[in-house]
Amino acid sequence: QILYLKPPWTLANLLKCYKKHWMAVFGYVVPRSLLSTIECLSKHLYADKPFDSSTVRVLLQESKKLLHAFSCRSDYNGVLPQAYAEVAKLCETLGGVRAALVEQDLSEDIMVLSENTACEKMEATMPNLQSTEEKELQPSFHVAQENRHQEIWSVLEGVWNTMNLYSIELFQKLDPSAVTMAGKASFEEAFVGLQKLLAAVKDIHEGIGR
Repeated sequence: QILYLKPPWTLANLLKCYKKHWMAVFGYVVPRSLLSTIECLSKHLYADKPFDSSTVRVLLQESKKLLHAFSCRSDYNGVLPQAYAEVAKLCETLGGVRAALVEQDLSEDIMVLSENTACEKMEATMPNLQSTEEKELQPSFHVAQENRHQEIWSVLEGVWNTMNLYSIELFQKLDPSAVTMAGKASFEEAFVGLQKLLAAVKDIHEGIGR
């Protein structure tokens, strides 16, 4: 009866409802700082201009943050893990495209370097020109390497977040009262937890075998 906008909702409606009821409702469920995520999604998704790859990457990362935050409360009958997995898949796809572009840039740099090697004799007579070309090539190479590292980290982060999300869902199914939602587990805590889970699954498997 007090909803700002009544269902059925579009995504635009939902984002408006989030902002309208954030302090009174959603801020008690997820960290209030995530309001900036809602505003970011609302601002970019309904702007009358095309997206570039950087904007898409930001929107996907912000979406993952929001979905992960709500996963600490519930899996919402399995809908949330499915949504998170789809967003993570889009992140990996985008990362692959960006990596391909970086690889293409690297290939072009290598071709230029090869051409420079083939023209060593001519370059020896023009040291100033050679020095200028090297200065132009080095920044491009370092930027490509840095972008590649970012893409690798993005893929690993996606794998980690997905594993963390499904771990939360699994532990909720096994024993909801034992799951604390105070914060995200560290890598060390997750490793110890997965070792315990592995031992428990082994026991269950042996029990079924008997």
